[in-house]
Amino acid sequence: MSTRYVFLRSGRLDLSVPAVMGILNVTPDSFFDGGRYRQEEAILIRTEQMLEEGAAIIDIGAVSTRPGAKMVPVNEELLRLLPAIRAVRKYFPESVISADTFRASVAREAVAAGADIINDISGGSLDSDMFSTLGKLQVPYVLMHLYGSPESMQDAPLASHALSTVLSYFHEKIGLLKAAGVGSIILDPGFGFGKTVESNFELLSGLRSISELGYPVMAGLSRKSMINKVLGTKPEDALNGTTAANMIALMNGANILRVHDVKHAAEAVKIYAYIRSSEQPIYEHPSRSKDR
Repeated sequence: MSTRYVFLRSGRLDLSVPAVMGILNVTPDSFFDGGRYRQEEAILIRTEQMLEEGAAIIDIGAVSTRPGAKMVPVNEELLRLLPAIRAVRKYFPESVISADTFRASVAREAVAAGADIINDISGGSLDSDMFSTLGKLQVPYVLMHLYGSPESMQDAPLASHALSTVLSYFHEKIGLLKAAGVGSIILDPGFGFGKTVESNFELLSGLRSISELGYPVMAGLSRKSMINKVLGTKPEDALNGTTAANMIALMNGANILRVHDVKHAAEAVKIYAYIRSSEQPIYEHPSRSKDR
């Protein structure tokens, strides 16, 4: 187990300083940027921008998993996902590509097309072949906690004991993944995936407990309803709230930030890294100041 490295087929990703994962949705209906990046030119322009802004990973998703989203047939997911992976791999050969899919068959095709990581919102619950497939593929796996299913997860969301529930889930799933031969695991508590606002913030506050399991932790907070419901904003107005939540995640042990806005997340990482490296206090009470 290591929280410092993610071991890829072509090397390793160093997480001694937290990394930023840039979101690239090649979907028509994602909650924030659906429909923007469906043509190859737009995909490549957006990828280049995110890499220049500091993205260490490009996460490509072809199926919207927003609350109430309808499932997309496998062939349609492949038709969206594979050309995007191939294009990014061709034009940015050194990039680290994550494929956002919950289907084992799509995971196999995605890795063959050039993906380095599989990011599964279902933790294997939507495809019983996922863990055995990952054991054969030998690529890093983002294990996320999903309460319910994407279609109905907010109908009866997890409303209490969120942290203990997620910790128990990770203990069970990690055991199954290790038994299947999966070596490199990243943990994602699944902010917004079947949780109340209160449960989401319980997980954010308790992120350190997840980090103590000994695996890298990813926080996907970008422009989500847990932020909008507290601030009274819409997704397009939630950048400032996202940055605040991302900093809390970093301070509580997150190793990867999954975001739409790479530049702002990368700047948050720089501030956090400076504080940590210089051991500067984040805030000093005026009564304790030597300059008073």
